[in-house]
Amino acid sequence: MQQRCASRTAKKQFDYMRIATLILILLMCSVPVLVLAQETPTEQSGEAAVEETPADAEEATLNSGDTAWMLTATALVLFMTIPGLALFYGGLVRVQNVLSVLMQCFALTGLISILWIVIGYSLAFNTAGMEAGKITFNSFVGGVGTFFLAGIGVDTVSGTIPETVFVVFQMTFAIITPALIAGAFAERMKFSAMLLFSAIWSLIVYAPLCHMAWSGKGSLFGDIIGAIDFAGGNVVHINAGIAALVAAILVGKRLGYQTTAMPPHSLTITVVGASMLWVGWFGFNAGSELAADGVAGMAMLVTQVSTATAAITWMFIEWVKHGKPSVLGIVTGAVGGLVAITPASGTVGPIGALVIGFVSGAVCFWGATSLKSKLGYDDSLDAFGVHGIGGIVGALLTGIFSATVLGGSEDIMIGSQLWAQFLSIVITIVWSGVLSFIILKIVDAIVGLRVEEDDERMGLDLSQHNERGYNL
Repeated sequence: MQQRCASRTAKKQFDYMRIATLILILLMCSVPVLVLAQETPTEQSGEAAVEETPADAEEATLNSGDTAWMLTATALVLFMTIPGLALFYGGLVRVQNVLSVLMQCFALTGLISILWIVIGYSLAFNTAGMEAGKITFNSFVGGVGTFFLAGIGVDTVSGTIPETVFVVFQMTFAIITPALIAGAFAERMKFSAMLLFSAIWSLIVYAPLCHMAWSGKGSLFGDIIGAIDFAGGNVVHINAGIAALVAAILVGKRLGYQTTAMPPHSLTITVVGASMLWVGWFGFNAGSELAADGVAGMAMLVTQVSTATAAITWMFIEWVKHGKPSVLGIVTGAVGGLVAITPASGTVGPIGALVIGFVSGAVCFWGATSLKSKLGYDDSLDAFGVHGIGGIVGALLTGIFSATVLGGSEDIMIGSQLWAQFLSIVITIVWSGVLSFIILKIVDAIVGLRVEEDDERMGLDLSQHNERGYNL
């Protein structure tokens, strides 16, 4: 027994050494690029330097009101991950795994923050090589000119806010997206594998999709296809949901799944986390306007309407089907409504929000219960059932209810816009699904994806972190 424990300890230490070595290699390889990136702005004209900023503003002028709002919105979105998502997921797992989920969210906050500064922001928002209305290589991914935030200082402005604020605001989106995926493989993936997968995934999958949607003129989704994704339907939720489904299938089912009861260990903690997500989502959606104006105000309103509608819809469906409404159901429905309104929050009105909330509440209920049961995959905390399916529902309905004839703010042809939304969804599903599969296979070959059976039975708190969530 002692020899087996010693062997496991040595294996874990070896895994962590390999992770540390890979991260060190990444940082060392980035140093020459940093030197080149720092030299580049001095060789460019002022006009060329402005062209590589993430915003397509006609004239960058700092606005103190917009800046104050974006500082607040950025803090709200970070609050969504720590502690919001950490507590929401933490309450849903069994007692022997609560710390592992909290640790995953906290560690990802640190890891993705570093990667975003080093390389992620440049891959997502550097606009060098992009041309309006034309597909180029840089329609898919950003350039290297802002590695290590080269050229960005105290006085650098993006639109009407400091670019440093924009960097951190977008960083919080990059943080929460891989954290959402963790809900699919909760209670069984190695911590080392989670870190390595998330690091690679954030750079290879997330950053390019972010660029395709939000980098402005010449971007694949936003300009070429013309899809509307105001705050992250494709970029965050469909992307994370598809990756979550692939991960759940490749990692495999939890021991005892569908034969052993696995109830949440603390719905109290889950409700607290869900409430934090609801509040923080105002920063997520209203903040995506990047200004304190009427669009931000409407985004806040429709976020509240959709969330409330989805929560009540799920509650009543469950009440009718099972005879009693559950706390778990209403908070999951609320998250589904938050997810679905995300891509539409800047372009739909209250009527659209009501419909999106109702449809997402019903469809996410089906996805998290009937679909999962029928197909048999173990999406532990319904990352795909809520974020993947809710994101698809929201992205499609955005193409309908953004139209001015239905109370939206966009002068669009519904048929054409629906096609654009559908095309962007398909590209997102293929991009995220295929690349996530490849990355998971690579990680499995390097460190292995899943903990040993004895470690899983013991719980990840002890087997991965040598701690307990509760000492009562």
